[in-house]
Amino acid sequence: MNARSLANQYRQTGVSSAALDASPHRLIALMLAGARERSRLAAACLQRGDLPRKSQAISDASAIIGGLNGALNLEAGGDVADGLQALYDYAQRRLLAANADNDPQPLHEVDDLLGDIESAWLAIAPEGS
Repeated sequence: MNARSLANQYRQTGVSSAALDASPHRLIALMLAGARERSRLAAACLQRGDLPRKSQAISDASAIIGGLNGALNLEAGGDVADGLQALYDYAQRRLLAANADNDPQPLHEVDDLLGDIESAWLAIAPEGS
């Protein structure tokens, strides 16, 4: 096993451990951070011309956003949940456009959008999260 494989395995194990130990609030924060990270990775890959890795990063970001969308409680969440659902749907469409057009602008837009959501989410963290 080469050093890169070992580093990737270590990183994946660290992320898995953080998710397993996380509170529900922290888990959402980790998902938001992960989707943002994949959006930035996709933009960097696009800049380098690494289209297969760009597509994988966009796919990963899309899957995470899908998970965030699926975690919404639309019955109890009211207007906030409805608004988040609309934002997540919009982010998914922008990721699709970035992938289809090889355009980094929608990736930056998704990162900014998720950054705003992440900031608001972290601001309402319960004690001990």
